[in-house]
Amino acid sequence: MTKLSHTQFLQTLPELVIAVLPESLQGIKVHQPYRWLIQFHYGEQRLHYEVSSAKYRTGWELGFHCEAGDRDLNRYLLMGFRRHLFEIKDALGPGVEAEMWDKGWTKIYEVYPAEELNKSYQAALASRMAQFIICLHPIYVELRNDVAKSYR
Repeated sequence: MTKLSHTQFLQTLPELVIAVLPESLQGIKVHQPYRWLIQFHYGEQRLHYEVSSAKYRTGWELGFHCEAGDRDLNRYLLMGFRRHLFEIKDALGPGVEAEMWDKGWTKIYEVYPAEELNKSYQAALASRMAQFIICLHPIYVELRNDVAKSYR
């Protein structure tokens, strides 16, 4: 099978992710701020789904990143996701973690095992990223709605 470069792998990944999302979630936007990652979001760029090279383990980090400038919002979202962690792990598997991160940021993620960068592996990773979006997005929307209610 033809090997893809790291750049090719990431640049063509979003179309595969979007193609396997349900129609109601296909309006997701794509952003690539750095060459080693791709972000997906629904209008709040600092609160995004991300595929990136894992820093401390071999593989790809897939997940939802809360990188808002508001540390309290990031922590609130993390605590909300943690309240749903049993159902998240039931849907996505036991490797999913929800934790504090750098700069007051938080994340819900897993490290997806590395393999040769080819079309087959890319399709599998895209499908897995879509599973994350499908599982986590309704929880995120509920949490953001709760935050919005408190400011009314």
